[in-house]
Amino acid sequence: METSSTPIKQTTLRVSGMTCAACANRIEKGLSKLDGVTSANVNFALEKASVNYDPTKISIENFEQTIRKLGYETVSEVAQFQLEGMTCAACANRIEKGLGKLPGVTNATVNFALESARVEYSPDEISVSDMQNKVNQLGYKAILMNENESAEDHREKETKRQKQRLLISAILSLPLLWSMVAHFSFTSWIYMPEIFMNPWFQLILATPVQFYIGWHFYVGAYKALRNGSANMDVLISLGTSAAYFYSLYLTMDWYLSGSDMHHGPSLYFETSAVLITLVVMGKLFEAQAKGRTSEAIKSLMGLQAKTALVIRDGQELTMPVDEVLVGDIILVRPGNKVPVDGEVIEGESSIDESMLTGESIPVEKKPGDAVIGATINKKGMLRVRATKVGKETALAQIVKVVEEAQGSKAPIQRIADKISGIFVPIVVGIAVLAFLIWYFFITPSDFAGSLEKAIAILVIACPCALGLATPTSIMAGSGRAAEFGILFKGGEHLEQTHKIDTIILDKTGTVTKGKPELTDVITNIDKVEFLRLVGAAEKNSEHPLAEAIVAGIQDRNIEIPATEAFEAIPGFGIKASVEGKNVLIGTRRLMDKYSVSAKEAFENMATLEESGKTAMLVAIDGQYAGMVAVADTIKETSKAAVSRLKDMGIQVIMITGDNERTAKAIAAEVGIDHVRAEVLPEGKAEEVKKLQTEGKKVAMVGDGINDAPALATADIGMAIGTGTDVAMEAADVTLMRGDLSSIPDAIYMSRKTMSNIKQNLFWALGYNTLGIPIAAIGLLAPWVAGAAMALSSVSVVLNALRLQRVKL
Repeated sequence: METSSTPIKQTTLRVSGMTCAACANRIEKGLSKLDGVTSANVNFALEKASVNYDPTKISIENFEQTIRKLGYETVSEVAQFQLEGMTCAACANRIEKGLGKLPGVTNATVNFALESARVEYSPDEISVSDMQNKVNQLGYKAILMNENESAEDHREKETKRQKQRLLISAILSLPLLWSMVAHFSFTSWIYMPEIFMNPWFQLILATPVQFYIGWHFYVGAYKALRNGSANMDVLISLGTSAAYFYSLYLTMDWYLSGSDMHHGPSLYFETSAVLITLVVMGKLFEAQAKGRTSEAIKSLMGLQAKTALVIRDGQELTMPVDEVLVGDIILVRPGNKVPVDGEVIEGESSIDESMLTGESIPVEKKPGDAVIGATINKKGMLRVRATKVGKETALAQIVKVVEEAQGSKAPIQRIADKISGIFVPIVVGIAVLAFLIWYFFITPSDFAGSLEKAIAILVIACPCALGLATPTSIMAGSGRAAEFGILFKGGEHLEQTHKIDTIILDKTGTVTKGKPELTDVITNIDKVEFLRLVGAAEKNSEHPLAEAIVAGIQDRNIEIPATEAFEAIPGFGIKASVEGKNVLIGTRRLMDKYSVSAKEAFENMATLEESGKTAMLVAIDGQYAGMVAVADTIKETSKAAVSRLKDMGIQVIMITGDNERTAKAIAAEVGIDHVRAEVLPEGKAEEVKKLQTEGKKVAMVGDGINDAPALATADIGMAIGTGTDVAMEAADVTLMRGDLSSIPDAIYMSRKTMSNIKQNLFWALGYNTLGIPIAAIGLLAPWVAGAAMALSSVSVVLNALRLQRVKL
């Protein structure tokens, strides 16, 4: 069978107009049905749709059209560029096509006459600098003319509009509420202006609230029903319309009957107006609270430098960091932030990298060293060449991971989504049934009283709180974890982490610092010659132990010759050719593999290993020539972290390719009882599988390339952030601080978040389950139901926000 080699792409769209979880479900289903879409995920709390799709079958424009057909809108940003270097219309076409093909760009228009480009794009997928880099690659130059409104600006505008609507609605509804309160016997002392009781006056006040302030409920209900589903708007529209039009009927009947022109019948205008006011107020509070769940993203973005001092054409130019291009030379003065990721080409200084690694001691930097954007230059002037800009920088990647985690769905949320998807039709059915029972059996012919019970049911049952229960907790929990350098790649990983009962720790770079030193040299030939050959062979290896040996030899001022051939033999050691001599360095098994007799060294080797050192045997031209030993020191926090994990009821296992004696010595030092030594890289994944077959929920923690298979196999893979990009890519959780104490912190944060989600779901489901029967038996006035419904959504979000105060 022929399979397609076309890679699946992912896009994220901002969606406006959703009012409850049912809206998100409808959009998700609509997108999922499109040909070419492999999966779609709509997050109601974040107002984002994430779609995986085959670009040969479908485009982003199709997604936007589908969302619009369903009755919602997509929110994109616009960038305007001034273009330089175009000579004809073909140049404009080339730039237009190049920009149009970028992921995240929905529309690109280039005007040759004006030498300008207008690009509509999704800021979650692409940045301004990415577009500038593309134009640069095509042989032209793009200068940003102006920046359009950001997501934060959009949210602020929407909040401002909600406040205005609430103010108008409250002013018009207050006299109606006053007239209602005055009906109660215990409030007879309250002064009531006569005009407040006039039906015409009440109609004049209620109508703009019903059809101006509440118009978007009607629009939302129409669009939902047109697409064969129901949402919160349907419930609100039904409930308020029933109260309003029944009151309008009574008003007209009163007028036509020629009754007292000042005192009319008992009306329900205040029910519809106060309900709409309360719902608008609840949505405003909810939006403000939801905004606070993104505080972690804002604080991360706030770390970024705003401007950069760039040298172009021999001139120093201060420009926005978004306009920095790969290859630009940047000056970083003492006390300033490094604007983008780069490489030092001139100068020496120390850099405070604590915002990324948690390491408070500044790191010395010299030419050739890498620097990370948003870190702080402490003392010397640096000249840096930009290597990663825009969304490629380390900080942007961290922000992306947090955003994706906040935007993803945990498995537990899908249960809530299913419930809320079928909830509204059931509630409408219950409301109709309650009305009929009251009207025909309990209080025969009391239309107004029966209608009031139905309205209360419709309003109290809105599933807003249910839709917000999980995503707000995921947003707050993952955001708070990010502040402590713990990056969960998705809501599902945040949920799964709390189930972990077994932790496998890689030794080198995880339990230990991963920066060992050369401690012992034992040889039966000239020591300098021995170290020259060993250094030449080891300098080609990327293993931390090899780096330590080379550094130790260089510290002894021994010149290292060139290598003629080199081969790494995973799990055994290395083989090299230096100055015509064959050099083998590694384990006993390596010596056996090449039939080298090294028994005379085994006693010394055992002594070194028992003291926690790693010893490597050396053979030259097939003869044993000596050994070198290195010692890797334990990280200061490893022992305390292992103790915390044990206290949490988690089994801790250390796994390493090192020999058993060395491994046990290190394990004993930090309090680890279970050790798996001399495990080959591919064997680490096998060890994980063995534990999983025993029913264990396993987390693997590592930092090297050889840990990637095990990280991917484990239920949860945790990468030490100071390790390799490959390990971080394969992992589900990245521990940016390179500190074992982050492991129990991650598990604790997961447990707290899951507990918070369960509280929210219990409250939301319990609230609706209790509220509907209470309303059905007539113990809940509609306006009280409206206030309770608004309060339930806000209370769920506020409960989720408690996660932002969790101390680790």
